[in-house]
Amino acid sequence: MNRSEKHGGRPVVVGANHRSSSLGLRDRLFVEGRDTPAFLDALSAAGVTDAILLSTCDRVEVQAIHAAPLRAAEIIRNAFAEHAATAAGELDAETYVFEDERAVEQIFCVAASLDSQMIGEPQVLGQVKAGHRIAREAGMVGSELEALMQAAYGAAKRVRTQTAIGERPVSIAAAAVGLARDVHGDLSRAGALLIGVGDMGHLVCEHLQAAGLRNLTVTHPLESRARGLARVLDCHRAEFNERAHAMIGADIVVAALGRRDYAVNADMVLGALKARRRRPVFFIDVAVPGDVDPAVDRIDEAFVYDLPDLEGIVSDGLASREAEAEEGRRIIAAEVSAFLRGRAHRAAVPAIRLLRDHGENLRVEALAEAGDDAEKATRLLLNRLLHEPSVSLKNAASGAPGELQALERALRDLFELKEQAAPISDRQEDET
Repeated sequence: MNRSEKHGGRPVVVGANHRSSSLGLRDRLFVEGRDTPAFLDALSAAGVTDAILLSTCDRVEVQAIHAAPLRAAEIIRNAFAEHAATAAGELDAETYVFEDERAVEQIFCVAASLDSQMIGEPQVLGQVKAGHRIAREAGMVGSELEALMQAAYGAAKRVRTQTAIGERPVSIAAAAVGLARDVHGDLSRAGALLIGVGDMGHLVCEHLQAAGLRNLTVTHPLESRARGLARVLDCHRAEFNERAHAMIGADIVVAALGRRDYAVNADMVLGALKARRRRPVFFIDVAVPGDVDPAVDRIDEAFVYDLPDLEGIVSDGLASREAEAEEGRRIIAAEVSAFLRGRAHRAAVPAIRLLRDHGENLRVEALAEAGDDAEKATRLLLNRLLHEPSVSLKNAASGAPGELQALERALRDLFELKEQAAPISDRQEDET
């Protein structure tokens, strides 16, 4: 039995996402899939034995259950710092720590893709389930964490089925494919370059491949990130410093890096177009912030569409998106409340079981002593049930000030006691 289950754990989340941190830090914190079990083992050895690691382009986050959330947060931050080869204190400004209700809300929002750069990205739930599976296989998922994750999946399902959030990223990807066909026609003869590994870029490339694209190359500043996505998309990869050269063979460039400096500038594009003999290039910039220098859009043979352009094609704009997101958050708030109520009720189960066992033992004793005399059995049972509470009330009457009143309030709440009329037997005697 792990420590969080033995003493009653509390939810805690520690991580860095696209809002709290720079891409550079997230790249350093990123944990490859093959390295995840070792990272979880390090957490377990340090005392965090119930934890799931999510490591994606938008976030690197540990979701855990622990009896002491602040201690767990310190352990997790230290593990992140060691992995990123930096001092733990340097992570403070770019990481977040949530506990209890706020942690539950974060876990539910992540699963429902309400905490992503592109709200509703369909890959997110799969990433959460993959992290959950790896943690379970590593023995890092106890009953409390399992219950929390199952509740998160239920909340995510409600958001997907009761809002149109999940439709938006898919529609944007479909719009990008339609525009690519308008520019280049048959995509089976086109080449494409994916810069970065953002979820939206991944989604667009999956749609391009489904539409017939065969020649795809991926690049990223970290070779390991490019290598991992190249395996997933079954495509080629190129060195990030060679992206200008890779652009020569790319009829379509999908930019999904999201750094604070442009990954594609006008000089790169002009050089590539010259080598391409002015054959046009279609740029799909789905990064936040954008990866393509606005100057590129002024080049005749370059066609640039960013997220606002694509959203304008498929939706009624920002107001519609925000309305769907707000409805999703309302659903999450209701699901968080329901989960916490259920969790509180489960905490009372041991005491309820103890009370019921006590009552059953007294019932068995009373029946054995009374034989077939039902009246005697009920009187014995009643007397024995009320004996200890009556003694406690008498002792409280002579105890500390307020002790008796506190017990009386507890009894009234537990048994819904009100001012009672005389017992039936006494009333019958009065009537005769």
